[in-house]
Amino acid sequence: MGLIPSDSSCPPHVVLFPFMSKGHTIPLLHFARILLHRRDTAVTVFTTPANRPFIAESLNGTAATIITLPFPENIASDIPNGIESTDKLPSICLFCKFAMATEAMQPHFEEALKTLPRVSFMVTDGFLWWTLESATKFSVPRFVYFGMNCYSLCLSMEAMKAGIFSGSQPDDELVTLTRFPWIRLSKEDFDPAFRNREPDSLENVFNMKSISSTLNSSGILVNSFYELEPKFVDYLNTESSPKNWCIGPLCLSEQTPKIYSESDMKPTWVRWLDQKSCSVLYVAFGSQAEISQEQIKEIAIGLEESMVNFLWVVRKDDEWGGLPDGFEERVKGRGMVVREWVDQREILMHESVEGFLSHCGWNSVLESICAGVPILAWPMMAEQPLNARMVVDEIKVGLRVETSNGSVKGFVKWEGVRNKVRELMEEEKGREARKKVRELAQMAKVAVQEGGSSWSTLHSLLQETCFKKEKSPV
Repeated sequence: MGLIPSDSSCPPHVVLFPFMSKGHTIPLLHFARILLHRRDTAVTVFTTPANRPFIAESLNGTAATIITLPFPENIASDIPNGIESTDKLPSICLFCKFAMATEAMQPHFEEALKTLPRVSFMVTDGFLWWTLESATKFSVPRFVYFGMNCYSLCLSMEAMKAGIFSGSQPDDELVTLTRFPWIRLSKEDFDPAFRNREPDSLENVFNMKSISSTLNSSGILVNSFYELEPKFVDYLNTESSPKNWCIGPLCLSEQTPKIYSESDMKPTWVRWLDQKSCSVLYVAFGSQAEISQEQIKEIAIGLEESMVNFLWVVRKDDEWGGLPDGFEERVKGRGMVVREWVDQREILMHESVEGFLSHCGWNSVLESICAGVPILAWPMMAEQPLNARMVVDEIKVGLRVETSNGSVKGFVKWEGVRNKVRELMEEEKGREARKKVRELAQMAKVAVQEGGSSWSTLHSLLQETCFKKEKSPV
């Protein structure tokens, strides 16, 4: 017999609740578009007042419903009221206080759920651990989104088994993973919150809540594709639960380039790229990393001395303290500094861009892969060191910046920036990485097309959650 909706009077209805950070929000907005395009599916997205304009603009022209929940006030004395996104925090050190405070939204979330048509399943960020309790109350399957790949999750699990987090070895000593013997990791590859953690610390309490709720959820949605990391997808779905569903790259939900009706409507950085006849290095480190003024100076000198063309997206000067005096004038013509929100994927897809100096946030890595652009990896926080290892050692689509003391996330001097930038953009290792990443870019496109691995995985997910087999008559 055929497949019928579990409730024939209602189409499938999916609730999405991203965490209040653009890096976590944007992929789920891409997922919303995929759901709305693929079948007769209703999508409801939850957010907060300050984040609603961005989400509304991103979903403009779609049938998605957006529900705004009040964000808690007076979180902490060092977090001003009105801050509803982690990129606006005075310091990333306040992340856990901010994330823990979101639990106050639970009653409002549940009141809103009461008003909605039947929900087939919900996808909520792993940092919103408390949504599992809400999902359980309403008998709705809850899937978790963390914005990580399977590689990082596998290595974290194996590192725990190997005792890397709590071992007595020095922080920089490499330990071989039993299950993946070609991989060696050190404590420095992991966030401090996971190393020698204190049971009663806010960071540990938050992590344990997130992990526990994930283990008790219906599954994990992964913004990746099977062909990129098959060994690690298979490991997770054999050795652990809940199931990991690779449904990415989600950024490919919009595969057509932007079209501007008039050239003067293009952002200045697009017009600048249009004028470049030779290759450009894109430089960006995300919205969360805190970089010292001394380090910014070294990056600037390294880029200046490299003599390559570059487009550098920086934060506002009042956050970073500004670039070295005269820097922009000296690199004028071959270097451009941008101090505004940019469409990163549009930059990476531009035909002039042939390299990416990146912090290796997973969204950035995926966007670079999909654009066929090799990466110069410089991890700074969270799981970025693991992503960097994947980029350089596992899938071989990039090189790694050399730190002054050889550590995973150490200080980088200008000579190291200059040398590695030249190697990526002009030398043989860079050409090899460029060839490999272009092969993976084609695989990514196939994965999301009808019949591809990610397309098929999403199809199976929808069948399992939104439909059930019609019972044969006796």
